[in-house]
Amino acid sequence: MSQSLARALQILASLGEGDRSLDQLATELDVHKTTVLRLLRTMEAERFVRRDESHRYRLGSRLFSLADAAREQHVVRAVAAPHLRQLNQKTGQTVHLAAYENGQVTYIDKLDSVQSVRMYSQIGVPAALHCTAVGKVLLAAQPKRQREALLASIDYHLYTPNTISGPDELRDELDRVRAQGWAHDRAEHESFINCIGAPIADRSGRVVGAVSVSVPDVLLNYEQVLELLPDLLATAAAIGADYTN
Repeated sequence: MSQSLARALQILASLGEGDRSLDQLATELDVHKTTVLRLLRTMEAERFVRRDESHRYRLGSRLFSLADAAREQHVVRAVAAPHLRQLNQKTGQTVHLAAYENGQVTYIDKLDSVQSVRMYSQIGVPAALHCTAVGKVLLAAQPKRQREALLASIDYHLYTPNTISGPDELRDELDRVRAQGWAHDRAEHESFINCIGAPIADRSGRVVGAVSVSVPDVLLNYEQVLELLPDLLATAAAIGADYTN
């Protein structure tokens, strides 16, 4: 671990016990005040810490939003687990669970296919917003202003010849996703993988995650993958119902 990162984490741990002055933090870290101040300014700019009127430092609002996101992702993962296992066993294919937080979609659970072919996706790793089924599902669920900002900021990397290459094309795709209630990745992220994804919504309609089924084309072609859509949608609905209760 880098020395700066270690010190920043030590600052957060210290502030978790209560507010501190610059002198107190420098003493606790056993480093010069200028070193601590440089870290604090960066952390304050990113809202991990805040400084009050008396120049004492406290934990910042960014940590609370991250804590809420972590708590929600943990709940969604726990609630979804039995349903994901059932879908995985019924289809025999790779099943993903993903969540959205701060402009990024991340895989928070994965059950591998019973077949020997494996996907490169990993738990904790971000999913591409413009060319994965879960990315499209969760991007489509964002408020329009936030969605437009993301459309303008995405790196439209061309993973395959089928990858969506720009904001106008993706905007049209997201309109279809919202209208039909599910998304596909037709060999857009990996040239030999077809995938379908569906949103997980709570009782209020708020999308709290996405579930997907991914299949190599050597096992099922795209049309055959679409035959799994009823099972996928039923799974997403069941997770949403349990999450609400």
